[in-house]
Amino acid sequence: MLARLQQFTTLAGLFAALLWGWVAWTAGRPGWAVAGAALVVGGYALVLGLEFALLRLAHGSDPTPRATPSQLLRAWWGEVRSAPVVFCWRQPFRSRRWPDHLPATAQGRRGLLLVHGFVCNRGLWNRWLQRLHEQGTPFVAVNLEPVFGSIDEYVAIVEQGMQRLEQYTGQAPVIVAHSMGGLAVRRWLAEAGEAGDARVHHIVTIGSPHRGTWLARLALSVNMKEMQIDSHWQQLLGTREPAQRPARFTCFYGHCDNIVFPPSTATLRGADNRHLPAVAHVRMVDHPAPWNEVQARLVNPVRS
Repeated sequence: MLARLQQFTTLAGLFAALLWGWVAWTAGRPGWAVAGAALVVGGYALVLGLEFALLRLAHGSDPTPRATPSQLLRAWWGEVRSAPVVFCWRQPFRSRRWPDHLPATAQGRRGLLLVHGFVCNRGLWNRWLQRLHEQGTPFVAVNLEPVFGSIDEYVAIVEQGMQRLEQYTGQAPVIVAHSMGGLAVRRWLAEAGEAGDARVHHIVTIGSPHRGTWLARLALSVNMKEMQIDSHWQQLLGTREPAQRPARFTCFYGHCDNIVFPPSTATLRGADNRHLPAVAHVRMVDHPAPWNEVQARLVNPVRS
């Protein structure tokens, strides 16, 4: 569903840019043609700029070091380059390029479950999936649907992915989750209880709104409302988690995350929280630090 929606928006945007350019050009306004087409295609950069302005204003007394203007500019430019690749290419047109990898030789090898975030699909992970396939690591990358439904509805999808990996590998998988995917994993663990803890080797989250996000106050969908700071859903999830569970998490967060802010909302008390400076929300996925941490966990025989 999401892939088709993003295919439509991508092609519609390109058509609108070309139509505007053609009309203005034939009317003898080449400057208007170029400027209008650039605005249609690059307008998302302005939206990203607004998000960065909001994250700076909302930082408040957060204990994370405040990002400098140069760090914010660097992060904004990185996101400007990354966002079209993800939302206009990988997810709409290449989400099936790297299917789940569960070879006959997977038995005895630790696998990886990849869980994307809000308004994303498994195509988000394409660079990861290619590298995992090349090194022979068993993996399952899920699609969380309905796209705008409750996070509670993703529990069954996470469970199915876990079962497939367990069946083929006979090992407790590592889980890596981006953004809302981290909440989907925690909700699955809350449902699975102590048995779920025993089935997971380690969990790595990247820019996940563990304690909500300021931006969700603009929410329209059910899952966005659940990601509001101190939402009822967030509070209820917290009551279902044992105090020792965060020790099973490594949480990557950043002071330039333009979606999950203030920054410390992407951390868990008792987890291994690691700050990524000058990196925006989508760009975090391709940062080497989360990849390296997952690789270390895949070969580490000790569960933590």
